[in-house]
Amino acid sequence: MSRFQSQLRDASDRSRRSLLRIALICAVLTCLGALLCVAQDQSPAKQQRPRQVFPQTQQADEPDDVLHHDTDLVSVDVNVMDVSGRPLRNLQHNDFKLYEDDSQQSLAFFHLENKSGETRPLAIVFALDISGSMTPDELERLRGALHAFSEKLASHPSVFAVMSFGLYVETLQNFTTEAEKLDRAFDRLAREPSGLSTHTYDAVDDAIRLLVRHAPRTRDRRLMKRAVVVVTDGFPVGDTVSAATVIERANAADVSVYVVTLPSYSRLLIAANREPLPTPLDISGLVEMTGGKSVYARDKDYEPLFRALAEEVTSSYVLAFYPPLEKRHDGKFHSIRVEGPNGLILRQSRPGYQAVKQ
Repeated sequence: MSRFQSQLRDASDRSRRSLLRIALICAVLTCLGALLCVAQDQSPAKQQRPRQVFPQTQQADEPDDVLHHDTDLVSVDVNVMDVSGRPLRNLQHNDFKLYEDDSQQSLAFFHLENKSGETRPLAIVFALDISGSMTPDELERLRGALHAFSEKLASHPSVFAVMSFGLYVETLQNFTTEAEKLDRAFDRLAREPSGLSTHTYDAVDDAIRLLVRHAPRTRDRRLMKRAVVVVTDGFPVGDTVSAATVIERANAADVSVYVVTLPSYSRLLIAANREPLPTPLDISGLVEMTGGKSVYARDKDYEPLFRALAEEVTSSYVLAFYPPLEKRHDGKFHSIRVEGPNGLILRQSRPGYQAVKQ
């Protein structure tokens, strides 16, 4: 019995030693596991990176230094012509003087795409009058002319939108680069209700809003050209927005307005000397005060006219400056005047800018 008890005690001692070894092994494994978890949490793959303010794709498109604070930068487009009306594209930045409130300012930016070789990004809204006088034949010729217009600008990073106006203003196609979408927008024109009113100023006002919301001030580190091309009879009727308000908003958004008067309208306005009489739209100053141009389509072939208009849109010099600190956010209107060499004709896109109040 004593031998059995002795064997039992020996077995019990061996069991306790085994249990102690197992417990020790488990403790060691637990410590090793904890150390491994800590090491993994501190490895480069697991470290928490600070969140980026801008995604990398946006950082790559950030404007360069001169355009970085584009909310303070004030720009003006200037078309320069000789006495015969031919555009000039060989001027240097020191050929221009820019005055803000009659005080000369140094240029922070100067650009002419045809000279520098860089193409300027464009955002253009076609605002088409469907108030009842446009014939199906004219509509088809207009389709071809606008295609010619866009093809002339094929080398530019351009986007186009289409709006119609009559009694109502409607966006038929938001900004796109696809010709098929523009075609579908034209197909819709014939089905749009026309009405007896011609809300031209309302249409331009809506086009400006579309440009401001969807056409940024800069793109690919370059100042974007924003324009509205209005095809109409030149007789606004029933607008809820005044011409003065539209001009003010166009100047604030740096948008130029171009007007094309079609033959079905303009043939009734030809004077004895075969020159078209000015329409109420011309007299309003909408074109002149926004640096655009008004043209009359007389021939059945609109394409040469629209190609020339595309050349006009892209032939301007771009001048920009930073206003003095005390004027940047004073909430006041400040005039801009650009001077060039003697004997040349200058047309600037806006007469001044409205500083944002802070």
